[in-house]
Amino acid sequence: MKIARLGEPGQEIPVVYAVDANGTERSYDARSVTKDIDGAFLAGGGLAALASALHENSLPVLENAETLRIGSPVARPNAVICIGMNYAAHAAESGSAPPAIPVVFLKPSNTVTGPRDPAPIPPLAGKYDWEVELGVVMGREASYLASVQEAEAAIAGYVIANDLSERDYQIPGAAGQWTKGKSLPKSTPLGPWFVSADEVDANALQLRSWVNGEPRQDSNTADLIFDVPTIIHHLSQYMVLEAGDVILTGTPEGVALSGRFPYLQDGDVVELEIAGLGRQRQEFFRATAALKGTK
Repeated sequence: MKIARLGEPGQEIPVVYAVDANGTERSYDARSVTKDIDGAFLAGGGLAALASALHENSLPVLENAETLRIGSPVARPNAVICIGMNYAAHAAESGSAPPAIPVVFLKPSNTVTGPRDPAPIPPLAGKYDWEVELGVVMGREASYLASVQEAEAAIAGYVIANDLSERDYQIPGAAGQWTKGKSLPKSTPLGPWFVSADEVDANALQLRSWVNGEPRQDSNTADLIFDVPTIIHHLSQYMVLEAGDVILTGTPEGVALSGRFPYLQDGDVVELEIAGLGRQRQEFFRATAALKGTK
């Protein structure tokens, strides 16, 4: 199943994309099963309920679904947890050695936005960067997991994400300021949908990105330093993961930080794709409502 949320911000409705008996993919209105796609829905067996409704042909087709805005496929998560430098080549282009243990940081959940929403470049930003990433949607609570097998069983599905980052805020200084560089408005586009875990081989997904039609990133999740179950097991030793939380697993090489490409400018278009998980498209504009104060 491909699960999405369509509609204007704050008014999204749950939708399932599935192939009908004639082999045609259709959009089904899932409001008879749930009001929203959120942690409570996932923890309460929502995916099984959706699958059952599809099997029973009880979901109506959503007419004109293609005309609706695509929102984040998961309603505002309680947490967005990120793994840094999880591809060796990206660590190298960042000037770092591959990490021996996962590098963990958080993004505010209010950075989550739709995959095709206009994307603001912060008024004072000079080094705004793209990062295509595989996102993991948690399906149940996970704390102090005993094994990677338990970790894998806690996954609801997978989603494409763009971890937009302002490098001038993130990196300078002895300690860096990752929170500043990763917390900017609408800096976590998710979607267009998430795909249930039973339909995805997370160990062999091709990730690509383009800026203004020019290729930037082209890698595969087979190159992850820490695979998804290892990440979840590791995180569960330090925090409680909740249903509906989203984990971003790191980006491959090919970002502007490498020095090979210019940073994002007003009018640039970024496109991202992960095989089987869909495609994003963001058009960037320079935000003008600068806040008083310093960076």
